[in-house]
Amino acid sequence: MAAKEAEQTELATETEELCEDLAPGDCGSAMLIASDSDDNLSTEFDGVKVFRNKRGHIHEIVRQSSQEHGDSSGTEHGDVNDVGPNGDQTTPGASEDSSGEQSDGKELDGGVKDLCILPEHDEDDVKTPDWRAKRKHVFILSDSGKPVYSRYGNEDKLVTTFGVMQALVSFVEDSNHDSIRSIVVGDHRVVFLHYDNIILVCATCGMESDRQIRIQLNYLYNQILSVLTLSTLKKIFKQRRNYDLRRQLSGSEKFLDSLLCMMETEPGLLLSAVRCLPIESQTRDMIAQSIVQNAKIKDLVFALIIANSQLVTLVRMKRYFLHPMDLHLIINLINAAESFKAAESWTPICLPKFDSSGFLQAHISYLDEACQTCLLLLSVDRDCFFTLSECKTKVTERLIKYNGLKAISDSLRKDSYNISKCGISDLRHFLYKNKSTAQYTSPELEAPYLSTEEQERLFGLYYYLHNRIHSTSRPLKILYHVGQYEALLGWVTQGFELYAVFSPLVTKSLAINAVNKLMAWIRKEASRLFILESVTF
Repeated sequence: MAAKEAEQTELATETEELCEDLAPGDCGSAMLIASDSDDNLSTEFDGVKVFRNKRGHIHEIVRQSSQEHGDSSGTEHGDVNDVGPNGDQTTPGASEDSSGEQSDGKELDGGVKDLCILPEHDEDDVKTPDWRAKRKHVFILSDSGKPVYSRYGNEDKLVTTFGVMQALVSFVEDSNHDSIRSIVVGDHRVVFLHYDNIILVCATCGMESDRQIRIQLNYLYNQILSVLTLSTLKKIFKQRRNYDLRRQLSGSEKFLDSLLCMMETEPGLLLSAVRCLPIESQTRDMIAQSIVQNAKIKDLVFALIIANSQLVTLVRMKRYFLHPMDLHLIINLINAAESFKAAESWTPICLPKFDSSGFLQAHISYLDEACQTCLLLLSVDRDCFFTLSECKTKVTERLIKYNGLKAISDSLRKDSYNISKCGISDLRHFLYKNKSTAQYTSPELEAPYLSTEEQERLFGLYYYLHNRIHSTSRPLKILYHVGQYEALLGWVTQGFELYAVFSPLVTKSLAINAVNKLMAWIRKEASRLFILESVTF
């Protein structure tokens, strides 16, 4: 079997064996923007024109609200976009509870630590073997070479390294009027992503392709924007090109750390899709209606419930949609800041794909004692904390009355679903994404993928399939690959993406038959696995 490791067969001529009717999980109206992670926000979505003026969504919502409520004075763009809830710039995660006091989101009185096991930014020598042995290093620096962030080690001890990176970027741009993209050094690849004023660099010996790494770096760049906004970032460097951005980002390094952890365990960032909590459609509808009936509040743009990094429901203002990247940043925000579990919190967050020029104000609260079910209410009004707090209380009361919180808790306790539920022998794991709704589903990891090493190897297989299927030079519709330990099948159509892992003895014809059965099972379970109705205020 080892001799077959390099064998791979492209099955473009055999696609007719697979059924390609309506993709499982399709719905009439979606709530998320369907696009790749590295695409810009489209102005067309399912044939509907999504309005965006040059001043951004937030200004447009405020202007419309002022007109509807007879406020002739209106609100200036600068009043709502570049400030936090108290009129100053506030770092997301520095939450404000009902008493008006702020906490830094790092550690509570009881010694509660951040949710993710994050790397330590200590003073150890960055030239040690342990530092060099890290599988993936990430560096962020300004255009002038000033350190902004390093995943491992202390930035001040990496000044020379940051200077070399900046010199490489400048040399290529000055010499060839081009931008450096990547360098191969032995087993490592060094990938660059250069935005105005910010350079992001990843040095890795992992399985990701250059394009996949750029998607990850793009996430990190947007994480910075979620703290500062793009307009603030531009203003800072316009006034002072060699500004030390760490002053503005102080305390938010944990969000970058957490996001990097998330990239290694959450395939949704690779797929540009969101995982939904499996729950019966009637229960999900009841949860959404609990929000709609109790959250008819002026200037409330989005209301969503997230449980264990999975989307339970999303209610949105008409004409406005969320991008999967923005939703991932929201999930990362609540995962990285344990302080939100202590009290109702009030914090600004910029959603770059929605409007990179300004902040939405987020009311964040947990609805259960176990702090598993999180409600987020996102508004453009900086002065509606107590109004949203009352809304939260009413939503919670209705969810308790109709057993909505119990249904969420029961679903979380079941650990999603096992691969055995699909009833397909030799199928070990899969990722299925519905493109039109930007939602995906996958079973729990089981043997042989229980250890960290095996999970990393499985993710490497998915990276390989995704890269081959989406190759810019030779994109494929379907790919069958036989390796030493498993057989893989990747299949992409206009409606969905599917990546499946089988035992190594599965033949091509058996894999195709298994995929057809899997598609039938997903279609049968679609109402439980996906959000099929877009609910609006």
